Amino acid sequence: MRPLKRRISRREGVKKGVYLLPNLCTTASLFCGFFSVIKVLHGEFVTASWAILLAGVFDMFDGRLARLTRGGSQFGVEYDSLVDLASFGLAPGILIYTWALHHFSRLGWIVSFLFFACGALRLARYNVQADSVEYKYFQGLPIPMSAYVLATAVIFYDGQYGMLPVRNHWILLLTFLLALLMVSTVRYQSTKQWDLKSRLSFFALVGAAGVIAVIAWEPTIMMLLASLAYVASGPLEELYWWLRQGKRPENIPVPKQPRSSLSLVATKQSTVDQK
Repeated sequence: MRPLKRRISRREGVKKGVYLLPNLCTTASLFCGFFSVIKVLHGEFVTASWAILLAGVFDMFDGRLARLTRGGSQFGVEYDSLVDLASFGLAPGILIYTWALHHFSRLGWIVSFLFFACGALRLARYNVQADSVEYKYFQGLPIPMSAYVLATAVIFYDGQYGMLPVRNHWILLLTFLLALLMVSTVRYQSTKQWDLKSRLSFFALVGAAGVIAVIAWEPTIMMLLASLAYVASGPLEELYWWLRQGKRPENIPVPKQPRSSLSLVATKQSTVDQK
């Protein structure tokens, strides 16, 4: 009997260790957000922007790790939301204010705070609607993508002009619009419904390789354009359905039977998807 108990205890220990993987990935995202703020305080805005982009990479993988390792938990869901608010709400808000919006005095920090506040509201709404309204689509712009737009804008501006912006009204307007889109009802496509295991055409692989090649050709420009393209896709799709049918199609009905807790956790922890 003792050897059997030892085996069981070892398996439980391994299982608990596996549960750490998604949360460690989330912690890495938190570290990147904190590191971004530190770099902003030292005036290294481009490095701070890259840290935010790296935080998005870790945020993208934590939900997938939770599904692969079957290590999802309600703790992971709540922890992930808090980390997203820090890495994609606070860090880019401080970055954009210190980099450009401080020239607008009171208006600058108000817009920066609006971005941070709308990001918090976006995450709160996502947490209560992840299993219903946002089952197939994101309602409002996901907060990581909003942070990506600001981070890539900093990288683009530094690469093209090599100087800090002074009273740039376009950056002020962009930050304000991103804040509004996060709390809007504009729908955005979600990657949660993508079936990565299904067979795809050979040309889909060629197209993906082409996209990577284009981004690698001029990353400072193409990353910003790709981020802005996703931001614009929501309003453009809304306009398309309004012109075609007079209204947008409804979301997929919520299953009558509630999904398992693991499914809910995995849904909430997926990124870019992101919230």
